[in-house]
Amino acid sequence: MELIPALDIRGYARMAPSELRQAALAESLFTAGAVVLKYWETDRTLLGGAMPTQTELVLPVPKQLAAATFNERRELGIINLGGAGTVRVDGEVHALGPVDCLYVGRGARQVAFSSNQAAQPARFYLLSYPAHVAYPTRRLAFQDVKGVDLGDPAQANARTIYKFIHADGIPSCQLVMGVTTLKVGSVWNTMPPHTHLRRSEVYLYFNLQPAQVVFHFMGQPQETRHLVVREGEAVVSPPWSIHCGVGSAHYSFVWGMGGENQAFADMDPAPLTLLR
Repeated sequence: MELIPALDIRGYARMAPSELRQAALAESLFTAGAVVLKYWETDRTLLGGAMPTQTELVLPVPKQLAAATFNERRELGIINLGGAGTVRVDGEVHALGPVDCLYVGRGARQVAFSSNQAAQPARFYLLSYPAHVAYPTRRLAFQDVKGVDLGDPAQANARTIYKFIHADGIPSCQLVMGVTTLKVGSVWNTMPPHTHLRRSEVYLYFNLQPAQVVFHFMGQPQETRHLVVREGEAVVSPPWSIHCGVGSAHYSFVWGMGGENQAFADMDPAPLTLLR
C-alpha cells in the first residue's frame, strides 16, 4: 500500500510541479483484476479502487493497518463508477449499479468485489476513515438520492449534488461522501472555493473522456497552484487548502471527507477577490 505523506503547508510553495503531483495526486487507482490502496497520512485516510474482471477480489488487509480485518477499526464507503457488480460483506451480497453507494461499518470481517460482466467491469471507488462506533452496512442506489441543483449556466457552474453518506442519509462516524455532476456546458465545480479546517477532503474525477482533463486548483487562497487531472484520478486536499476545478468539458466527481464535523455546509469561503 502506497503511503501519501501529509502535505506540508510551508513546503508546498517550494514544490516543483512534479513534486506537487506526487504529493497530492493519486493515480492508477483502477487496475483490471486488482485492488489498489493508498494511505494518506492526513486524518489517516485510505483511498483506492477495486476492478474485478473474471474472478472475485477480496479486500486485503494491509500490514500498515496492524489489524486482523480491514474494517476492524474502520468504516468504508464504496461507489461504483463502472459496470454493474456486487459487493459481498460477510456473506451478504449487495448489488451495485453505476453510481450506487455502499457503506460498510466498523467490524465487518470480509469485503469482496465482483463484476457482472468481465467485458464491462465494475470500478469500485473506496474511501475509508477510522471509526469509533459500528454503524450498519447499508446500500443506497443513485436513483433513490434526490439531487440538489446549484450554480448558474451563465457562470459555467450549473451542477447537481447527490449526498449518500451524511447526517441525513447513510449514518457514519466521520465519513461524508457523495457525487457532483456538472451540466452540459458547465465546467466549474465548487465555486467560489472554500476551505474547512475541521476535515480533509478527497476529490475523485470521473466521466471524463480520454482527451479531456480537469484543472484542479489547490493551496492557500493567496498562493494557489493547479494539478492536471484525468479520468479516475483523485486529489487529496489538506484542510488548509482550497479546492475547486475547471474542466475542458463537463464531468463528474466523487467528494469524500473525514474529520471532526460532518455538516455539509461547514466551510470557510475563499472569495475570488482573495485568490492569487
